[in-house]
Amino acid sequence: MFKFAMIACVAAGAMLAAEESADNRLQNASDVVKEMMGMPDKGIPQDLVDKAQCIVVVPGLKKAAFIVGGQFGRGYASCRKAAGGKFGAPAAVKMEGGSFGLQLGGQSTDVIMLVMDQRGMDKLASDKFTIGVDAAAAAGPVGRDTRADTDAKMHAEILSYSRSRGAFAGLSLQGATMRPDQEENQKLYGKAMSNKEILNGNVSTPAATRVLTSALNRAAAQSEQADRPRK
Repeated sequence: MFKFAMIACVAAGAMLAAEESADNRLQNASDVVKEMMGMPDKGIPQDLVDKAQCIVVVPGLKKAAFIVGGQFGRGYASCRKAAGGKFGAPAAVKMEGGSFGLQLGGQSTDVIMLVMDQRGMDKLASDKFTIGVDAAAAAGPVGRDTRADTDAKMHAEILSYSRSRGAFAGLSLQGATMRPDQEENQKLYGKAMSNKEILNGNVSTPAATRVLTSALNRAAAQSEQADRPRK
């Protein structure tokens, strides 16, 4: 059964690689972030964006299914340079996972993950981790704020969301694995670099990735703009 899941993941990955270039993926990731900013009532709460240490965006996570389903997606993670600061150079990531049971057809969804604390950030910078096993995760709440939500979600290291057909919703990614996309990092930075070096260091942001980091920093600044008194 596990072999079938891996085959499905590989097939989805091959389909994804054939369809999308890195430039398109960065633009798509930026578009997801911009849409997140434009939906105050049905999007990701701004107070959580403000608290997040890192944000991961995986545009177009593929779900390909035959008898056993598989998931595969490529995206980017960016972390703040300091508490409350701007988001820095992004590291490329791959997400993989399997879901068992009879399934037909395939589907695609955009995924955003908010990494809420240092422990979650440490996992993100590691060689590989499993969501819900190595890092506590929960489907994130939507709306303007999180005051009415449960304590369980507020203590998660990672809050995850999906965006499909213009709407955001909490998404459970339990059991999905995430690891560095070393090939993509090589292309972006011109040399081999680990995600730990990129996310924890003072790495210059490549020109090709600024479309994404600019969108993330505008999202982070949105609450400051909302709090400014009108003249």
